[in-house]
Amino acid sequence: MDNACVHCGSSIYFYEEGIFYIQGLSESDVDRLSYPFKYSNRMYSLSYDSLKIVEELTTKLMSINRQNEIKCGISQTEKYINIVDLGQFSNRIHHRKAVEYIQNGELTSHLQPIVELQSGGIYGYESLLRSNKSQEHFSPGELFSVASSTGLHSMLDQRAREEAIKAKKKYIRPGLKSFINFLPSTIYNPEFCLKHTFQVVDKYQVDPGDLVFEVVETEKIVDIDHLKAVFKTYKREGIKVALDDVGAGFSTIEILKLLEPDYVKIDRSYISFCDTDSQKQIFLKEVHHLSKELGIKILAEGIERQQELEICREIGFDLGQGYLFGKPSEAAIEPDCSSLLIS
Repeated sequence: MDNACVHCGSSIYFYEEGIFYIQGLSESDVDRLSYPFKYSNRMYSLSYDSLKIVEELTTKLMSINRQNEIKCGISQTEKYINIVDLGQFSNRIHHRKAVEYIQNGELTSHLQPIVELQSGGIYGYESLLRSNKSQEHFSPGELFSVASSTGLHSMLDQRAREEAIKAKKKYIRPGLKSFINFLPSTIYNPEFCLKHTFQVVDKYQVDPGDLVFEVVETEKIVDIDHLKAVFKTYKREGIKVALDDVGAGFSTIEILKLLEPDYVKIDRSYISFCDTDSQKQIFLKEVHHLSKELGIKILAEGIERQQELEICREIGFDLGQGYLFGKPSEAAIEPDCSSLLIS
């Protein structure tokens, strides 16, 4: 299947024997490093027979004052050189087990139920990325942190989207929504970068109308126009869009009017103990009022206590998610929430 985007499709290889290329070194740097470098085409190179040599040399390069001017790469031949910034290369070398897992490890999706707050019926599930426990375990946070620092965040985000779509086909019955996270910073060109995602939807014969792609790290949005283009591309395919973590760090009113998402997910910090905090309740009512004016469904995240559920239902929120209804699991468990509802 076409990866569509070079940022998602490029692989990183760790050769036990090969050639280490370095660009940006000065002659004084080379003298201090004391390695038998060769010099050609404005680049230094060093043949090595163990990755330990590359790791040791990379650590020394990181101590150079001009490290931001240095680029590195390793290859098995003198014909192909894929060099990147020293900091990114260093992270790749020192976290290579995680890098290899991001590229080739078995990923899976765990599913957390999303409930209709007024009826108690199941509305859908959020797909949450997990590594396979039978392999070397990495938390989602570890994987995304390493991916961000090594230039693999687009690849990991794409792989996570694909696993979530597969989980929708396998576990979630038609008509229920599947909420799937994505990082807008990994989608450089929506028309090009999302081609693979739409191919996966077609491959597994999933109804696009059952999919909701939600922006994570909403508070870090810096390019509204870019995100609007991403949303437009999703919507053209019949897919719904959501803003996650709303309330954390930006003008809620402004961003909802500009982006017009189908759903907003209220940050759990505003839901936690909202029954005892009048300021939180004021904010939740304001967001609810605005969302209804704009025709946006509103979802409360992180509901863990009966009292929080009661406040959210009283305000009129459409949907809820949290441990009160169910924890993430490999299968799409449909909880019986009738005992939680208060008329």
